[in-house]
Amino acid sequence: MTKLEEVKEILHQKNASLVVAYENGEIKEYYQDRIKDIKDILKENKNALKGAIIADKVIGKVAGSILTVAGVKEIYADVISEYAIPVLEENHIKYEYKEKAKYIINQTKTGMCPMENKYKDEVDIHKIYSEMINA
Repeated sequence: MTKLEEVKEILHQKNASLVVAYENGEIKEYYQDRIKDIKDILKENKNALKGAIIADKVIGKVAGSILTVAGVKEIYADVISEYAIPVLEENHIKYEYKEKAKYIINQTKTGMCPMENKYKDEVDIHKIYSEMINA
């Protein structure tokens, strides 16, 4: 079983929101909404996700941008937005997904996620990273 298969299995078995296989071999699961876990990990150690392999419930452009800048090696998403895919492809991040969505929906399921909407046309992923992690 590959690391990506392993984190994907843990994501579904434990109903986590995020599972990270760190470069040192440690695997941890997280349970907060949206990108809170990713932000917390990177605020504690900006290099924590370098070389990591992750499985996440939802990857939009903001999460994809942050994870790319953070140095993640591979990503699995249950749902990925069409805005996230070019970010990953342009930066040679390997990814798999179960379902592709036009965009990430907001928490009330009435439209586009405000972060996805704010950054959908932003080309500078370092700006997205900086604004989101330092917010």
